[in-house]
Amino acid sequence: MRILIVKTSSLGDVIHNLPVVSDIKSHFPDAVIDWCAEESFAAIPRLHPGVQEIIPVAVRRWRKQLLKAATWRNLADARRRLQASSYDAIIDTQGLLKSALLACQARGPVLGYAAESAREPAAARFYDRRFRVARDLHAVVRNRQLAAAALGYTLQGDADYGIEVADTKFDWLPHRPYVVFLTATSRDDKLWPEPNWLALGLQLNSLGYGVVLPGGSSVERERASRIAAGIPGGISAPPMTIPALASLLAGGRAAVGVDTGLTHLAVALKVPTIALYTATDPGLTGVLGAGFYRNLGGKNQIPSAAAVLADLQLALS
Repeated sequence: MRILIVKTSSLGDVIHNLPVVSDIKSHFPDAVIDWCAEESFAAIPRLHPGVQEIIPVAVRRWRKQLLKAATWRNLADARRRLQASSYDAIIDTQGLLKSALLACQARGPVLGYAAESAREPAAARFYDRRFRVARDLHAVVRNRQLAAAALGYTLQGDADYGIEVADTKFDWLPHRPYVVFLTATSRDDKLWPEPNWLALGLQLNSLGYGVVLPGGSSVERERASRIAAGIPGGISAPPMTIPALASLLAGGRAAVGVDTGLTHLAVALKVPTIALYTATDPGLTGVLGAGFYRNLGGKNQIPSAAAVLADLQLALS
């Protein structure tokens, strides 16, 4: 059996889909599973040993450059790769028009959400078979239920993200147990106040823990550097790839993160994680996993540093 999963973006959504691979391999050990993902997030499915081939696409970039000849060459190349294999099932777990159109480029039956279950109901028109999945479920559960219905198996157990990471040694890490602060997110209203990060970092330092702050863009690295400078021994990490970030997280005693994909990655790695929400409701898209985790805050609710520390001490005990 050869299966193509279409889940292109974004980082957290792609991570939420990893348990689907574990479920399929549990019920069909010999299944060959390919994955179509945005080029920016293709490193995530590569972390799961059950994924055979990644087919990268660049819809976000292509739609901004439709008049360029290179875009159409890239589109044609992606279509050739999607059609290179014949699939027994093509499962679009994203439920968007863009993902449905990509799924239709591959060879095989396309399976997805019914119109009343899809994020964009029009996407259901492109599926050969449609399945109803309740919308008031966590995203991880919805993905798992769709794949189970599409392939005819019964879900069992908790979500298994199945990630394997290299045991990388970074020579710039503190020579003591450390906690990773994930301070960067896509929207300013999702940020946790810098004084709160400083207060939490100072408390952790007094408890004997180092603090490491990764950042991607220049703005994110500047923020990480400011916070690290206010915490004795705090480290602003150098630019890192997703696999390197996964190794960094896996080596930490815990992680504290805002509403960002890397916070979901920490939970997927079973690292004790405190997720902070200030502008969104974590009910259906908060962190979810098998280890210790907490979703704190919510829309217009900013968790205090004291509340975060209390849960973090439980995680570290």
